[in-house]
Formats: sequence, structure tokens, C-alpha cells
Amino acid sequence: MAEVHKRVEAEFENIEHVVTELPGSDLLPSLSSLELAGVAALIHNFYNGIENILKQVVISSGKQLPHNSSWHRDLVNIATSNGIISESTARELRPYLGFRHFFSHGYSFDLDKDRIVPLVKSIQATLASFRNDINERLKEI
Repeated sequence: MAEVHKRVEAEFENIEHVVTELPGSDLLPSLSSLELAGVAALIHNFYNGIENILKQVVISSGKQLPHNSSWHRDLVNIATSNGIISESTARELRPYLGFRHFFSHGYSFDLDKDRIVPLVKSIQATLASFRNDINERLKEI
């Protein structure tokens, strides 16, 4: 199971890199549409990394990954119901899940700075909660 620990840590390193690339939330109002699209891509990358970790830990816990059209939401629910992440961490992740869906299916010219600011403001705290939950779970694997 040491391989799972290595893969998870590699994902955390990638997520940390993404988070350090984000501008401060105070700078968001002055960004151009192109720059805002870049911030949105980084937030999307952040959540993709979260999902990559969840998939690794769910599989390592002997659970099946969802394969339906709502698998992104179901993955968080499976992780929560199996004690991989806490309900409070799941609540912190849900706005990023919603943003992931919008970013994947919407247009960059529809990005709303007011929706992105709270995501940027809370990304460090969300990552810390998630990392804490995952590290606790990895002690059992």
C-alpha cells in the first residue's frame, strides 16, 4: 500500500503547486477575462487533483468507484459515507465540485468574478481540511 501513499503525496504536491499559482482574491476584480479564465482553470485543476486523490483512496479502501453520469458527486458521497473525508470537508468541497461542472460545461466568457472570489479565498483552508482527512485515512491503509 506504500504505492498509494506515494501517488497521493504526488497529487498533493501538484495541488499545492496549483494553489501557489493563484493570485490573491483582492486582485481578482482587476483581472482581464483571459486572466480570469486562467484562474478558473487553476481552480478546476485543484478540484481534479482532489478527485484523483479520492479515487485512489476509495479504491485502496476496497470500495467501487461510481461509473454513472453523476460520478463526480457520488465520489464525494462515497468518500464521506466511508469515513475517508468528514462531512465538514465534503461541505467545503461542494462549491468546487459545482464550479468544476460549470467550468467543464460552460464558457469562459460567462465566468463571474463574484463566484470565483470565495473559492480563491477558501482554497487553502479547504485543502488543509482535505489533507488532514486523507492523511488520517492513509494511516489505516
